Parts: sequence; structure tokens; C-alpha cells
Amino acid sequence: MDTPRLQLEHISKAFPGVQAVNDLSLQAYAGEILALVGENGAGKTTLMNILSGALQADSGRILVDGKEVQIDSPRKALELGITMIHQELALIPQLTVGQNIFLGREPRRKTAKWLVDWRTLYQEAQNQLERLGLDIDAHAIVQELTIAQRQMVEITKALSYNARIIVLDEPTSALSSKETERLFELMRTLRSQGVTQIFISHRLEEVFEIADRVAVMRDGQLVGLAPTAELNRERVVQMMVGRELGEYFPKTQYQRGEIVLAAQGLRRRNELHDVSLVLHRGEVVGLAGLVGAGRTLVARALFGVDRLEVGEIEIEGKKVTINNPQDAIRLGIGFVPEDRKTQGLFLGQSVRSNVIISLLKRMSWLGFVQFRKAETLVAELVKRLGIRTPSILQRVRNLSGGNQQKVIIARWMALNPKILILDEPTRGVDVLAKAEIHALINELASQGVAVLMISSELPEILGICDRILVMRNGRIVAEFNREQATQEVIMRAATGQLETLLTVSGQPQTA
Repeated sequence: MDTPRLQLEHISKAFPGVQAVNDLSLQAYAGEILALVGENGAGKTTLMNILSGALQADSGRILVDGKEVQIDSPRKALELGITMIHQELALIPQLTVGQNIFLGREPRRKTAKWLVDWRTLYQEAQNQLERLGLDIDAHAIVQELTIAQRQMVEITKALSYNARIIVLDEPTSALSSKETERLFELMRTLRSQGVTQIFISHRLEEVFEIADRVAVMRDGQLVGLAPTAELNRERVVQMMVGRELGEYFPKTQYQRGEIVLAAQGLRRRNELHDVSLVLHRGEVVGLAGLVGAGRTLVARALFGVDRLEVGEIEIEGKKVTINNPQDAIRLGIGFVPEDRKTQGLFLGQSVRSNVIISLLKRMSWLGFVQFRKAETLVAELVKRLGIRTPSILQRVRNLSGGNQQKVIIARWMALNPKILILDEPTRGVDVLAKAEIHALINELASQGVAVLMISSELPEILGICDRILVMRNGRIVAEFNREQATQEVIMRAATGQLETLLTVSGQPQTA
């Protein structure tokens, strides 16, 4: 067999109180896509940070093309042809694509070394983009690109360093299905060019689509490594969590109650067009569609983040006005936003503070917060939701993605909402945390909460929802019950391929 492009031998790394990586050995070959999977906290990111020079191992060694190397900084990793593309992209939005690709190593004019040779910079950047078959202008400003295009620019930048080993950390978490397929085409191109790719993802369906082999980590150790063709999803999940997980989407049927929210003719600029929907007590309604279809805009409008130009909203049969989130909260509406880190959490604050932030008036007496009362409530919710934290005073930024998401859900559970809107509630969390969040959604529905859930993962929508609404171009174009819905029919509606009249909240519309 060929010499591995990359060899990690007996790598260990500990932090105070935590053995993050424990005597792990792993190989990856030229022209291979190796998937690295495991729960949040399994040690994947620590291992890759060691490889990329952001951390140094306590013990073990790293070999590239059979030669032992010392990677004591990210710059050294780049010199060795190793680069890591993080989930949160590191581009500078205000600069051009070309400036980002050659940032810090701009070509200089031959006659005046202190001046940047802009013509050469943009020509070289355009050559790099075209080499990968990317239709992106090197002069374009990065903040004007889509998330998918920015992802491609990151990969182009990595390859401009002559990268031979690329780590992609959750690269599809913010991409649509079409954008994901474009990324996979690029990854296949890189594989054909002999580039080694380590693909970290919680989406196992993507792992089985793109990876050649799968490496499974648990508790800092490698617990499984096999060709993708020799594995199935159930076996990978079992290795990840150390036991059978059971159903991924344990949907329990409940008798839906009366209408708790009715929205009619919602309109906003050129973004939403006559959107109408109803939510029943004890019902989980899915909102499906491609990225940009208007799903998040509906959620933000119902919660008062974005003002509507036209439309009526009724809560429990009474017409209401929602001008801001405070109005929505007062009416019993909770909202878990798409981007938990920038829109939902105070990362520098504790679990306790994040949970009670919407309860301060109730938790205060004569202007002082009753911390003992707050701590009792938060401790109960932490236990009930299975939030893994050493203390309710732990800063939220130190929790895993799944536990951060459960902290936001705990905030709304503390308010006993009538309606809970969830925008991509399981994005970027591992399979065990997903199952736990699905169970929480079921629990809330069983207690009579009306849940509106947005998800780009169709298996999740199909598995957890009682009804599914499909959006396209700012309109709801189709409605399916649980028995009618399939991935094919949802995608046909989302892409405008259905020509029949479909019932949408009782109103016939053309898809």
C-alpha cells in the first residue's frame, strides 16, 4: 500500500480536568476524502487544531509523506501544505476575493517592492478560481457573495498555499442542498487532483455521499475506521454514542387542539407575499423550502423582529399587534433563531443569565433579582433538558453546540410559551443532541405548545412534523400532512415543479 499522505501516531492532548484526545492514531491517503465524525466533545476539533498548528499535542508524532514533522504554529502547517477551513469563515468581508486569497503575501512590483502589484494579484487569483471551475470574479467584494461562494473562496485560498491536506469543518452547515452539491463537486475535483481532505460533519447522509472512509471518535479515542461502503448509518451512530440510539425522529402522535395562531395575508416589501398559515395547539408544523425562500422572514415577522407592511395575526382568536419581540413574548411566543451565537445567546454570560434574561421582571422584587429563586428554576431546567454543564454559572461559550441550543430552549420553556418558533434547531449539533432536541419538541407538543419548525434537513422535517408548509419566492406554495409528504414532493414544490392547485391554510394557490 502507498505511504499515507498523513499519519497521526499516538496523539494525546489534555486540558484541566479533560482528556480531549487519548493515544489516537490515524492515517489519510493522497486523493482521499476521510470523514471524521463523533459527538460534540468527542475530540475532533482538538485533533484537527493539533494538525493545523493551533494546539500542540502533549505526546505523539505527526508524519507527512512518511517524514516526521513538527507543527508548532499555523504558519508551519501552511508551509507543510496543511490548512483548515473552519465552520465560521475567516475571510475579511470588506475586501475583494483576490485580496483575501493573497492576504499578507501580496505580489510586489519588480521596480518598487513597497508597492503591491495589483494586476498580478488579481490575475493569479482569477487563475486559481478558474482552476477549480469557479465562476467567481476575483474583484468581487466578499460580503456581496453567498455563503457557498465564500466557502469556495476559502478553499481557493487554501489551495493557493499549495495545500495537500485540507480539513473542512462542517462546511455545509449553512448551505442549501444545491450549494452543498456544488461544494461536493469541488471536493471530487480536489480528490482527482490528489488532495487529501478530512471532512468533519454531523450530517451522516453527506458522509455516506462524499467520503471514501469514515473515522469515528468517542471520548477522545478512535473507536472505528472503515471504508464507507462497509458501514451503514445505524452502525456509525452506535459507534459515536456507544449504544443503540433508536429512532432518529421519535415522533409521537398527539390530538391537535384548537387554533392558537392564525396569520393572514402577511406581506413585507418584496420579501413576503400574502403568507397565510395556522398553528394548532399540540401540533408541530414544518416550514420547508430552499435557502432564500422566505422561511426565516416569516419567523422573524411573527416574533416582531421585522415589521410587516400588511397582514393580520390572531392569537387564540383575538387580533393582535406585534411590533417587537417584547410584544411577541407578552403574547406567549418564543423564538429560537437560526444563528444561536450571534442572535440567541450572550456567549460571555452564564447559563443562569442566558435562561432568565427574559424572566427578569418576574424574578425581581423591588428592583433586585431573586437569584436563589432563579437558580432553583435554572437548575430544574438544566436537569430536565439534560444540559451538560459543570455549573449553571458556566459561561455559555464553553458549552457544545447542542447544549447551547438547549439553553435557548430552556429560556422559552421557563416562560411556558403558547407558541414556539424554531429556526434550524439542530444545525451544527451531533446526532445524540439532535435526538434529544427532537424529544424536547415532542414533549412541548404533548404539553399543548404549538411549534413552528424551520429546517433545511428534509428527513428531519418529515420525521418530526405533523404538517409541512413549503415556501418559494416569499410565498407558501404547498401544504402536506404527514402521510402525503415525501422528500421528492417537497423538493418539487420548493423548486416550482408542481403545477396542480395545492391547499394552503384552506386557501387554494398555484404552486
